[in-house]
Amino acid sequence: MAKNPSDAFADALSYATDAGQRMVLFLDALRQRGLQYEEHLSQLAPNVLDYDAELVCDGRQFLRPVNYVLVRIVPPQGTVIDKTKRPFVIVDPRAGHGPGIGGFKADSEIGVAMKAGHPCYFIGFLPEAVPGQTIEDIALAEAVFLETVIARHPEADGKPCVVGNCQAGWAVMILAALRPELFGPIILAGSPLSYWAGVKGQNPMRYAGGLLGGSWLTALTSDLGAGTFDGAWLVQNFENQNPANTLWSKQYNLYAKIDTEVERYLGFEKWWGGHVTLNAEEIQFIVDELFIGNRLACGEIRASDGTAIDLRNIRSPIVVFCSKGDNITPPQQALDWILDLYGSVDEIRSYGQTIVYAIHDKIGHLGIFVSAGVARKEHDEFASNIDFIDVLPPGLYEAVFEPKAGAEANPDLVGGEWVMRCEARTLDDIRALGGNNLDDERRFATAARVSEVNLSLYRALVQPWIQATANPVMAQAMRALHPLRLQYEVFGARNPFLSWLDLVAPQARLERQPVADDNVFLKMQEAASEQIVGALDSWRQMVEQLSEQVFRGVYGSPLLQSAVGIDTRSQHRPRSAPKSKLHAELLAKRIEELRAGMASGDMLHACVRALLYVGMARESADERSFEAIRRLRRQGEDARRLTLSEFKALTREQFFMLLIDQAEALRTLPGLLPSDHGSRADALKLVEQVATARGPLSGEAAEQLEEIRSLFDVAAPVGSNPPGKLHIATRQRA
Repeated sequence: MAKNPSDAFADALSYATDAGQRMVLFLDALRQRGLQYEEHLSQLAPNVLDYDAELVCDGRQFLRPVNYVLVRIVPPQGTVIDKTKRPFVIVDPRAGHGPGIGGFKADSEIGVAMKAGHPCYFIGFLPEAVPGQTIEDIALAEAVFLETVIARHPEADGKPCVVGNCQAGWAVMILAALRPELFGPIILAGSPLSYWAGVKGQNPMRYAGGLLGGSWLTALTSDLGAGTFDGAWLVQNFENQNPANTLWSKQYNLYAKIDTEVERYLGFEKWWGGHVTLNAEEIQFIVDELFIGNRLACGEIRASDGTAIDLRNIRSPIVVFCSKGDNITPPQQALDWILDLYGSVDEIRSYGQTIVYAIHDKIGHLGIFVSAGVARKEHDEFASNIDFIDVLPPGLYEAVFEPKAGAEANPDLVGGEWVMRCEARTLDDIRALGGNNLDDERRFATAARVSEVNLSLYRALVQPWIQATANPVMAQAMRALHPLRLQYEVFGARNPFLSWLDLVAPQARLERQPVADDNVFLKMQEAASEQIVGALDSWRQMVEQLSEQVFRGVYGSPLLQSAVGIDTRSQHRPRSAPKSKLHAELLAKRIEELRAGMASGDMLHACVRALLYVGMARESADERSFEAIRRLRRQGEDARRLTLSEFKALTREQFFMLLIDQAEALRTLPGLLPSDHGSRADALKLVEQVATARGPLSGEAAEQLEEIRSLFDVAAPVGSNPPGKLHIATRQRA
């Protein structure tokens, strides 16, 4: 029903009052942002950590100095830290922003780690890079940091769990490949490792390097910066991915919700606007070797001493957390490195590797680090169950989370509000997410070759002139005039035209009169906003489609591919990790050692072997099973003497025995048991408790438990299900 003129006039007057007040408060919020920006940059070590921290190591004091530091997070009052639990080390990404995103809120990676009782450390960085520092220098410094953490926690039951956020993820993986002995489980949150990967029509950011002609523009930008690359350009690349949010939604959301949004807005902008710099050597390595070259997963990157960086050298479990809603690091870029390195799950196992991945349905890139909901669920479960992940048998798993409320069996074994279960997966599950075909791989390989040619031409013909004319004063002026910095500076303390806000803004808050939700003019405002967002989204989609078509057309040209040396007839991917004959020889030797040791061991070895045999039928495990396994470690003097790493080694040994020759592993199992019937019965009872921790067994798992009961020579309890036909399976599970 249409409103009468008096009601429409009242709506207009009410909306005008509300809109005027909101505009004043909106400008005041932008002014607060500018003042906050100036204050933040004036600090010696600006960060956005929500926790107190104390300096442990300063990388600037090292023989090869870097602008990285290691700090210990001071636990908030009332937080109990268990000195026997492994430390957590959070490494923040240096992607143009300042440090602190991993501890941005109380509900954060740092927060959930300390809540679970783990000591917590943070590796951050200062705004200005040390002249001459390289990516390798940073890796060496982080190795010293981890050595320091390990030395500070001699009673910890395991090496540190290291969390690499976004670009810190690939840096952590490089170090773990070079120094695997320093690492416990590794958590990669939104970290790209396979840079060409993606889905046609969905992941346009991977085309950017090719469309710009390669990394010559990176070199030019660094040269204009007098050897320094401004991280604001990286931040602008992120913002360009979503023009609707950058140009409209972020500011409109503040304006429309000015009474509730200011604190959250200022908190985020403090981190988002904390731009840092990188050395020319650093950013050139990142672009050439990773983003365009895609050399990491295929083992083509070498350290300065010639050591090849092979991710298959990593011995720690790797947890990959990504999201389908992440347009910066889609699941393919987070996971397809597994396809580059391994041909099957059996090959993953042959390297003793455990990989667990979790895919969120919709959270965005930044939400992986800063969303309280994600911190209270995924990160909380990873922190609470890091030892469970550490002792998982080698293989590929997907982490599945279910509400604790639905856990009918043994809910007392569940630590948090969710039950974490690891389901066995194959490489086909990763392929099913979508990705490149062979033609796509050739296109990206062509773009990488063109980049090398263009960079060589730039260095030979243009770079000497640019370097001769660039100077630090000009470079500093260019950084100060960057559009992303200007948007903060223009609302800062040096703008005299905003001084009136000091008087008007408090009055607007005091006299605030929010408009009613059903106000017709407010609805028109919201409709107009939706149209603007829709128009900007349409523009983005058009640009993305055009960019993809241009990339595919240019770099898909057989003539160009042939000109840069890409074999258009080859049926092999241009980038794949080479196979190692030495690894095959060592594997064969290790298999013979395991075969020879099947009849050696004691009751603990027998129990672990039996438990693994029953669990293999389920092809999954959850945290209740591991909590029950803790009881297994406490049974008997031998088990109590085992550290977690020793128990992990024992578990893996028994698992490999079952994979190599299941029949022989089961045939020799009774010889590991004591002759005393009562001790056997007690051991079997413990195995049953662990095997049924997540609920009663059925099907093949139940049959295999009956088989174990027979091997233990213990009769089934009265009233239990009759055993099925006993068998010893000889198949190996993929």
